Amino acid sequence: QVQLVESGGGLVHPGGSLRLSCAASGNIFSSIMAWHRQAPGKQREFVALITESGGTSYSNSVKGRFTISRDNTKNTVYLQMNSLKPEDTAIYYCKKLPATWGQGTQVTVSS
Repeated sequence: QVQLVESGGGLVHPGGSLRLSCAASGNIFSSIMAWHRQAPGKQREFVALITESGGTSYSNSVKGRFTISRDNTKNTVYLQMNSLKPEDTAIYYCKKLPATWGQGTQVTVSS
């Protein structure tokens, strides 16, 4: 089974940017990939998705600020996050549909 490892999280000021990476241990070229997040005390929620052919979908809360992309040659999915807000603070999880998850990476947006 493919394993997913997220990286790139950290502490950033409001208005700042971060790029998350999700490295897969196997091929993902035929897989739909997604990012989800879970804030303290809240349920995990969908953030963004990218199809095998590169089609994308975003939650309303991040649309226009976040960009999901993939590099199948590196078996890696990215999440570029711009104009970060304190409410973006969460653990961000990578997902290979239907149900393979990474361990998550913490993103904290605070002044």
